[in-house]
Amino acid sequence: MAVKRKTLHDFFQPADTTRKVHLSNGGDSAALHNPERSFTVPAGLSIINQFVSLDEEQAVLSFLDSQTWRTDLSRRTMHFGGTYCLMPPRNASPEVKKKIEQTIIQAVPMPPQLGFLVDKMVRHGLYSDTQRPAYCIVNEYLPGQGISAHVENFRFDEPVCSLTLAGADSMRFHELERAHDGSVRSGKASSAPRTGRREDVVMDRRSLIVLRGDARSTWQHEIRRASASSKPLGWRRVSLTFRADRRPGQKGDSMPKSGP
Repeated sequence: MAVKRKTLHDFFQPADTTRKVHLSNGGDSAALHNPERSFTVPAGLSIINQFVSLDEEQAVLSFLDSQTWRTDLSRRTMHFGGTYCLMPPRNASPEVKKKIEQTIIQAVPMPPQLGFLVDKMVRHGLYSDTQRPAYCIVNEYLPGQGISAHVENFRFDEPVCSLTLAGADSMRFHELERAHDGSVRSGKASSAPRTGRREDVVMDRRSLIVLRGDARSTWQHEIRRASASSKPLGWRRVSLTFRADRRPGQKGDSMPKSGP
């Protein structure tokens, strides 16, 4: 029987030596009363615990689960703001791979249901009201799923902020010999020169991790693919990563690109 060839729509489905640092949760006070906890290593890394309440977390998860997810990756993802392209199947022919990679998809704008999260980040002083994040990437991680080590694309402003919902997890950081613009899509991340130093940071449920400076440019970060047996039954983590455009002429526009 002939196998039906996939179309773009088939990649979407409707909803249905390491030191570990742990910042524990406590209470359920408003996010603005929770201080931004800074790390010495990696420099420029900080975390705000209980950035959202339990009710806010549930509202965001309910909204996301009512939307359409990308399913062309090993994990489900979603994009708001900007453009993106699909990841071709590993067994795709060169012609099909090229066609898929050259198909640019316009993401829907940041939805109003996530606006209160941006408002909170502005009130915390993470972004200015005139330079609010316009981009959000949502990733769902189930046991055995992760994302390879990378840095965020240098075309984006600082900070890069990622909210953890539904379940806690850890993020591993790898120190680089120098700043290296090896984002996930660049194909350069694996060639980034590392020093061998690494740090694990626990991201509690409802916490916001903030990347600036060295943590943003000279440390790669990854979510390791843990076995199902290492996670509680029914474990799931949903991350929302917010980014804003870099302003013309701002400090950091000359961040070095990858290369020797």
